[in-house]
Amino acid sequence: MTPTKTTKTEVEMVIRNRKTVMKEGIMTMSGIGEPSVFHALVVIFLEFFAWGLLTMPIISVLNATFPDHTFLMNGLIMGIKGILSFLSAPLIGALSDVWGRKFFLLVTVFFTCVPIPLMTINTWWFFAMISISGVFAVIFSIVFAYVADVTTEAERSRAYGLVSATFAASMVISPALGAYLMDLYGEALVVAAATAVAVLDVFFIMVAVPESLPEKVRPSGWGPAISWEQADPFAALRKVGAERTVLMLCVAVFLSYLPEAGQYSCIFVYLKLVMGFGVVQVAIFIAIVGVLSIAVQVVLGFLMRSLGAKHTIMLGLLFEMLQLMWYGFGSRTWMMWAAGVLAALGSLTYPAISAYVSVNSRADRQGVVQGMVTGVRGLCNGLGPAMFGVIFYLFHVDLNEEHAVTGIDGKPQEKYVRLVPGPPFVLGALLVICALLVAAFLPEDGTVGSGRRAPADLKFEVERGRRVAGTLSPLMAPESAAL
Repeated sequence: MTPTKTTKTEVEMVIRNRKTVMKEGIMTMSGIGEPSVFHALVVIFLEFFAWGLLTMPIISVLNATFPDHTFLMNGLIMGIKGILSFLSAPLIGALSDVWGRKFFLLVTVFFTCVPIPLMTINTWWFFAMISISGVFAVIFSIVFAYVADVTTEAERSRAYGLVSATFAASMVISPALGAYLMDLYGEALVVAAATAVAVLDVFFIMVAVPESLPEKVRPSGWGPAISWEQADPFAALRKVGAERTVLMLCVAVFLSYLPEAGQYSCIFVYLKLVMGFGVVQVAIFIAIVGVLSIAVQVVLGFLMRSLGAKHTIMLGLLFEMLQLMWYGFGSRTWMMWAAGVLAALGSLTYPAISAYVSVNSRADRQGVVQGMVTGVRGLCNGLGPAMFGVIFYLFHVDLNEEHAVTGIDGKPQEKYVRLVPGPPFVLGALLVICALLVAAFLPEDGTVGSGRRAPADLKFEVERGRRVAGTLSPLMAPESAAL
């Protein structure tokens, strides 16, 4: 009997050692220097620079592929991608706590960029792969976890701001460059350039990015370390109704971010196909709104000190409501530019919400509430684009370039003849008005998440909230950067 026991023990040790070697081989791939925020910034910049180059080519390909249902298909594609991202984010976040950040940075960047070269090969497969890639479209979750690993609590807010600013900067530069290259050399060269940037990003992660997750905090085995509660995307949402202030905050986020997510998914297509914007105009529009959004973030601290978190949230919602109204009722080009300025001003809403949580939450509850807000926003990333696409379809606002209204000179007219050119934007404005009313009843200094919880539950939820934290207020939702 003794030899049998010894043999069984030896087999178990061999299996355990093989797992450990495989795991360490995945997570300790070579990197340059110590892990830092800089590594995360480069990864974010390169990925969204690649997709930003394709902003204008994708509009043309989308219209050519779905000429009769452009906005409907755009909404469905982005809706599927957003919902898949919402469902997969907690699981990938939990796995990154076990396998390490570097491996999942590589996986998310690779699979979200796989569709890029398909654009010149088969457009149907291109859009299908964009939808499916939503399973891995959680790059911000992994990047923010990476940043959390390499910064102290005092440094973290500034580092998160740098990540969001880097994302915005990549989207300021790349659409204009992509439009310029497309005008000179055609779509094929732009797709090749975007593919090259994506390959460079993958190569950078493999060679230069060091693992940030300390070995001592990793579980010894990944199987028992992950529970269904950690992987459940609705876990945070189920806790929303537990406390009145949290419920009100999440309702305000849902009502305001649902139309914003829908707007981000289609605004550039809308400007080109309905409002008659040219390729260069759309690129300049993106750049100006991006620069203004960054400027707004700079003055956020002053507004918070002057008005307080609650009134800053309400101010941001007011600007969002006005810009949605202008997009919905505007029929001239200058109105769209004015709405873009208001959109930049409205970008202070979600940093203000995060600040409200930070100011009015106990230290051990901030991750919990932030996780709930992030869960609501993730759900909106799937529902918003689908809602906008369906409403455009129901109101027959589904023009393509061949049917666009043209003037005597053959150029698109500045005015699209319709009482309400953008019905989804008007509906979105009404939802934001409801969000504004809800926000008005938020307590000035109420404690968010003051209920008492078990210490073990708190530790899990804080860590989960940190893992799934997304951008505070990007110029456009990452999932919509492709369309």
